[in-house]
Amino acid sequence: MRILVGVCGFPKGLEVLNESVDAIEVQKTFYKPPKLETAEKWRARARDVEFTVKAWQVITHPASSPTYRKAGLKFEPNEVGFFRNTRTVLEAYERTMEVARALEARILVFQTPASFRQNEENVRNMLNFFRNVDRGGMLFGWEPRGDWRPDVVKRICEDLDLIHIVDPFKAEHLYGSLAYFRLHGIGGYRYKYSDAELSALAEKVEKVGKDVYVMFNNTEMFDDALRFRKILLMRGTS
Repeated sequence: MRILVGVCGFPKGLEVLNESVDAIEVQKTFYKPPKLETAEKWRARARDVEFTVKAWQVITHPASSPTYRKAGLKFEPNEVGFFRNTRTVLEAYERTMEVARALEARILVFQTPASFRQNEENVRNMLNFFRNVDRGGMLFGWEPRGDWRPDVVKRICEDLDLIHIVDPFKAEHLYGSLAYFRLHGIGGYRYKYSDAELSALAEKVEKVGKDVYVMFNNTEMFDDALRFRKILLMRGTS
């Protein structure tokens, strides 16, 4: 098994990250995808790092989300989010895929908000979306937020061949050809993991039995990722 340690976003310059971590999850694609030329420059400057991509919020989040205002986006509520079968959602998917291809990404991350609840309409939207889009050979992962029953999550991931993305301190990884952990901070985003917590994380990772991406998504993500890599090295599992 391979263990890839990375960060969500760019807490340091790209050259520094290229020498320090195994993977970078691009967050800009969630708010508003960058120009293809920008993505191509990132790929050229970081040849030793694997990029993963977080799907544009137009696919997953409703127009009422504050992240739309942050990105300066305005859409009609019935046009966007929740994997709706609309031209706007499909165009957002194509735009996300263009950037992912430019980055030579292997994994596309779909994070749904807590407002995307477990109900028949949302499940139907997911089934229709993932069964019909062209994945272009990429692996897709789903990180559900909110109150979804584990058995339902597992069944959806099995039916649609989705990696179940999870914070291992909050829930169990249920399905996927590999595991993808997103660590959001035990006490929230403004968090620094203790050495004991990182050691406990290493034990969780070692038990997975398949390739694992360990992606830190907290204020101290860069330092935590470096310390976690050292712990893995000391344990002989890096």
